[in-house]
Amino acid sequence: MGLKIYLAGFDVFRLDAKAHGERLKALCESHGHQGLYPLDNDCPAGLSGPEAAQWIYRANVDLIRQADVLVANLNNFRGLEPDSGTAFEVGYAVALGKPVWGYLEDHRPLHQQVLCTEAAKGHYVDAKQLTVENFGLPRNLMLACAVQGLHHSLEQCLASITPKG
Repeated sequence: MGLKIYLAGFDVFRLDAKAHGERLKALCESHGHQGLYPLDNDCPAGLSGPEAAQWIYRANVDLIRQADVLVANLNNFRGLEPDSGTAFEVGYAVALGKPVWGYLEDHRPLHQQVLCTEAAKGHYVDAKQLTVENFGLPRNLMLACAVQGLHHSLEQCLASITPKG
C-alpha cells in the first residue's frame, strides 16, 4: 500500500459521515493509498461532553501522527471559511513536517469570494472595514501557502500525490 493519508475536513459532520468516510477511504485505496478518517475510531461508551471531546481530539491527533500526508477539505463551512478543526489539523500536520494537500471548489481569489469594497487601488475591506487579503489566493495565506497542492477535488489531490517507493 502507498501512503497513509489523513482525510481532514468537515465531512465528519454529515448525517452519513461514516458511510461517506468509507467512500473517501475507498477512493484513496483506488489510488494505492490508505485513507485514515477521523471517525475510524469509535468513542468509548460512557464518555460524553468534555471527556468525549478530549478523547476524539487525542484520537485524531494520533491519526495525523500516523499519516504520511494530510489531505484537507478546505471548502466553506458554516460561512466563508473552512472548518476551524480542519484548519487546526492542517497546522498540526505542517508543524510535524507532513506534506499537506487541499481541495476546494471555488478557486477565485479571496477578495472575490467575500462581499467587500475596494478601499484603495488593490486594497479591499469587508462590511466591518477589515482588510480582505488580495494575494490572488483562494484562502487565507496561512492555509494557501501551507498546502503543496490545491485542487478542486479529493480525486485530483490523490492523482497528484506520488506513492512511496
